[in-house]
Parts: sequence; C-alpha cells; structure tokens
Amino acid sequence: MFVFFSKFLPPFVYPVGLVTLLVAAALFLRKHPGWQRAVLIGALAVLFLGGNRWVSYGLTKNLEWKHLPPAEIPKAEVIVLLGGGTEPPEPPRPMVELNGAGDRIVYAAYLYQQGKAERILISGGTTWMTGQTDNPAADMGALLDLLGVPEERLLLQGRSQNTYEDALYSCEMLKEMGVQRILLVTSASHMPRALALFEKQGMQVIPAPVDFKVTQKGWDDLNSGSIANRLIYLMPNASDLGLTTNSLKEYIGMWVYRLRGWL
Repeated sequence: MFVFFSKFLPPFVYPVGLVTLLVAAALFLRKHPGWQRAVLIGALAVLFLGGNRWVSYGLTKNLEWKHLPPAEIPKAEVIVLLGGGTEPPEPPRPMVELNGAGDRIVYAAYLYQQGKAERILISGGTTWMTGQTDNPAADMGALLDLLGVPEERLLLQGRSQNTYEDALYSCEMLKEMGVQRILLVTSASHMPRALALFEKQGMQVIPAPVDFKVTQKGWDDLNSGSIANRLIYLMPNASDLGLTTNSLKEYIGMWVYRLRGWL
C-alpha cells in the first residue's frame, strides 16, 4: 500500500499535477470571481516557477553537486548499479532499450572495465506499475553483457520496488558475501538519497554519480550569459518543467524516508 501511495500522491504536488488541481478548482469557483482569479494566478505562478531554468537548475544542482565524483575513482569490492535506466523489450522494441538514465549502465560497465571492482550487483525489481513481465535487473544484466561484462561477474537483486528496498535487499546480499566497501552507481540527482540509505545499512559507500543534468558550463552560462539569454531562461518550457519535477521527487522522497525512519 505504501508503494502505491508513494507513486500516486506525489504527482499532485509536482508542477503539472498542482496546476491541474488549481485549474480544476477554478472551474468550481465561477460564482466567486475573486477566489477564482487568485487560484488561476496561483496556477500561473506554479507553471512559471516550475518551468523556468533558474529554478530547475537551482533545485537540480543542489542535489547533483552534493557528491561530485573524485578525479580518480578508488577501487571497491563490488559496484552496485541501481535500476531505472532501461525500458523492457516490449513490442515493437526489438530488445531492451536505454532511457534517459541509461548512463548508469554504461558507466558501471566502464568502471568494471577499468578494474575498479570485480563484480557488479544490479538492483531493480518488478513493481505493480511495470507489470510482471518486466525484470529490470535482468534487463540491465543483458545490456552489461553486450558491453563486455561477463555474466558470471553479475549479481542480480530483483526484489526491490523502491530505493529503500534497493539498499535493504542489496546490503543483505553484500553482507552475506562479506562485502563492506562498494562503488554506488546511480543518477547524480538520486545519489544523495541512495547513498544515505546504503550508509544507513552499514556500507562504506564511494559515490559514482552519472547522468548529470547541470554541468559547470551550463551553470556558468545561466549566470553569465547575455540579457537576451537570461530572459529566455525565464520562460517556462517542458524540459525545465520535467527537470524541476524530477528534483522535487527526490526532495519529497528524502522527506518521506526521514519520516519513516529510513534515513
């Protein structure tokens, strides 16, 4: 039940969901023009704030730059790769495909090829939203095999349905193997929550973030560009709206996990 509500309720506080609720409320306030106007102004404010680059980059940078990768990634006993970077081989897809977070898989393979660890533990299970035919851990394993990681070097953890369970079930396997030090690979914005959860389970965690949305050049351009560019960055757009939404997902996730005592 928690998994259901953790997926169902948050969209109503994300920009698109919140704007939808406010516009719907305005429709019921036609007999109260003052309140209707205020609600519609609120909806426009949410859309403007959520969709401009200054807000989206600020929220995202605060997450992504908390754990920047060191110049030289140290070695560990196991690379832990968190799921979320694949799309299942459902027709008409000819095979497992990468999505926007697919950099995780490529980077995990790269670290393995660089000799940073001898094994990769892949964490990602079937959820009620994806359906029983989806097996994220196996899907990622298939792609890692294509990238030259031998199957016998892969450990699959396919029970987890959220990041908390990623840490819980993965650490159960790691502790049985006597592993204490891991390289954790996930998207940069997801790293603060994921790292805290694995450390809570007693692991020594070396963060290996990837899939950065805010680069140094992008941040510098935002703050030192021309007046024309700065005005353009203020205009709401779909990509920054999505970036704001993804960042809010992480902030809300950390807040909820703290309430439940998971962090």
